[in-house]
Amino acid sequence: MSSDHVQSAERSAGIAEPPPAGVETPYLELLARGASADAYEQPVLLARAEGRPAEWIAALQRAKPLALRVRSELEGRRRREAELSALFETAHDLAGLRDLDAVLQAIVQRARSLLGTDVAYLSLNDPARGDTYMRVTEGSVAARFQQLRLGMGEGLGGLVAQTARPYVTDDYFKDARFQHTLTIDAGVRDEGLVAILGVPLTLGHHVIGVLFAADRRARVFEREQIALLGSFAALAAAAIDTANLLAETRSALAGLERANEIIQDRSGVIERASDVHDRLAELVLRGGGVHDVAAAVSEVLDGTVEFAEAAAAPAGALEASRAEGHAMRHEDDWIAAVAAGGELLGALVLRGHPGLDPVDQRTLERAAMVTSLLLLARRSAAEAEQRVRGELLDDLLDARDRDPRLLRERAARLHADLDAVHVVLAARLEGDAPDADQEADARRRLGAAASHLAATRHGLAAARDGGTVLLLPLGPGDTATELARRAARHLGTAVHAPVTVGASAPAQNFATRPDSVTTAYAEARRCLDALRLLGRSGDGAAAEDFGFLGLLLAGDRDIPGFVDRTIGQVVDYDRRRGTELLRTLDAYFACGMSPVRTKDELHVHVNTVAQRLERVGRLLGDDWQSPARTLEIQLALRLHRLAAPARH
Repeated sequence: MSSDHVQSAERSAGIAEPPPAGVETPYLELLARGASADAYEQPVLLARAEGRPAEWIAALQRAKPLALRVRSELEGRRRREAELSALFETAHDLAGLRDLDAVLQAIVQRARSLLGTDVAYLSLNDPARGDTYMRVTEGSVAARFQQLRLGMGEGLGGLVAQTARPYVTDDYFKDARFQHTLTIDAGVRDEGLVAILGVPLTLGHHVIGVLFAADRRARVFEREQIALLGSFAALAAAAIDTANLLAETRSALAGLERANEIIQDRSGVIERASDVHDRLAELVLRGGGVHDVAAAVSEVLDGTVEFAEAAAAPAGALEASRAEGHAMRHEDDWIAAVAAGGELLGALVLRGHPGLDPVDQRTLERAAMVTSLLLLARRSAAEAEQRVRGELLDDLLDARDRDPRLLRERAARLHADLDAVHVVLAARLEGDAPDADQEADARRRLGAAASHLAATRHGLAAARDGGTVLLLPLGPGDTATELARRAARHLGTAVHAPVTVGASAPAQNFATRPDSVTTAYAEARRCLDALRLLGRSGDGAAAEDFGFLGLLLAGDRDIPGFVDRTIGQVVDYDRRRGTELLRTLDAYFACGMSPVRTKDELHVHVNTVAQRLERVGRLLGDDWQSPARTLEIQLALRLHRLAAPARH
């Protein structure tokens, strides 16, 4: 076969030429020094100015999106770490509450810093005067704005207080959803604010104030930023609630001389609350778990406290607890929702204790809050391990010049052995999601399930090509087919949706032969595509399951040569002329070789179908519709689809 035909077949099969050595160095340097996104345009411009070869410039252009994606991931990781750190610091301030103003000021400062806004402020309702007033501001420069007192229901804050829901406006003065007043508009104009986000401060079902973040320019607040400000609002409400509780306690202590029996009773309750506070603080500091919290609260409340998954807790009481923000009684038990940022994580259940002192009830609620923080920390650690496993597998797939010794050491830290016999699996969710957000959520759930499977099987997993790739060890007596089918069942059960899994042939010594991982992944993807083409979505299989087609998929056959010999002229004609002869052939065979049905399938005139088929006949020969030739052509078309890069 000529070299032109070989290159053509390689392009048809999606085989990319390796990038020139060292082409990624400029982007690595940009990543190392934390350069801005604009700086990533410079390597291509500089290469052109230096007269670099076209393939060098092309490789730089391909590397740029990957480098930007890595930069974005690093920035996102730093942002999430900063957010979690700020929440923990604020929770720590709350746990050691001495000065309410100082805690609220810290909350507003951290909210402004993390959201990157010009101003952040917090208003509280004044029941005595029937209005609301500014309690804390950060970044404000206008005295009139800092001293605003607003009537109930006025302005953006009034809308938030009325609905108990977050509201955001990207242009305050053009937004007609809320009531504008001269006083409020004058204060906002003095401050120069344009975009404003407000979230409610709630105690139970009562709104006691609003936490705001605002910019002096038009801005769209992301959903994650709204959720983050909501978390700070919850901590602010808890701080106010705690301060109120301390005030109530001080008031009760002030009446010791008049109500000795009440004092004795309250002192015991306070002692238990202090005990649980110390226990919970110690648990957080030494890295205790959810069940440790339940055990500590059980001792303090002299009852049995258990952590339950959301699905296992009484639905009505659980939802009421989340909505009210308090522990709710259910028959002889008490239910305290464990939630974070609107997400329900589970519940703390106090068994067989129908009579519960209000302070003990608050103790149970505080324990639920600590439990939510511990669960978030555990999730963050799991996500970090998932990223580490994914990065190692990405390096095996993408970086061919890695040091085998370093690869083995990284794998060993994850309890994986790259020298053992492994199978590469390509997994993908089936079915169309109603919208982009649900599709992204489904892919995240698939990635999490695959990472958990890899961790339990001492393997690796990473998100790739719109699906997930796994590297799993092959057990004694096991086969690639059985492993693929088990993985399809396991992942499908975990994400509650069909998952199709294609498997490579078993291979080993991936640390010393990184190219073999890429080859095995390509084979697994072809098996995945074959399953979907054959109508076996939601199943798992390896190349050995496809008979003759499986032998072709095995990778040792001259598949590009067969495709080129059979339909290569049509492929080249489409590529040169931008025509759709291949698509027409696919539709023609799918419609039983009926031109009339073919024109309906393609939505073209029947004469157009006839002209295209005539052109195919001139390219392939007059006997192209004979039984033997049509079988070869249909097989070549299918192999061409399997070998072509997947479109997402």
